[in-house]
Amino acid sequence: QARLGESGGGSVQAGGSLKLSCATAGLSFDYGSMGWFRHAPGREREGLATIVWDGTTTYANSVKGRFTISKDNAKNTLYLQMNELKPEDTAMYYCAAAFETMTATQALEQVSGFAYRGHGTQVTVSS
Repeated sequence: QARLGESGGGSVQAGGSLKLSCATAGLSFDYGSMGWFRHAPGREREGLATIVWDGTTTYANSVKGRFTISKDNAKNTLYLQMNELKPEDTAMYYCAAAFETMTATQALEQVSGFAYRGHGTQVTVSS
């Protein structure tokens, strides 16, 4: 049974940065798909960034150039570096994983529905 747990959220001013971490257990970083999505009140869940078995990444247009997804296989940890944060980035952020192999683009479309996810970490960006 895979387990994921996010950390690193908080409150920042617009233009600031945060780095989210997702500690995992029961997952292999050598196959499958992992990523981040967010959910803000009154809005649909939004896939943000994914990384798949071969290291390929992809990003939503809303965060491309500002957010970077990475993973540390030795630490079984997934990261999301977020720069140039905007008030509209305010949301609960989740990491998620699936054992299925897919392209990074397919993973971005499906990440908010992946079988395994953490409980989320809140990010609040003030103007």
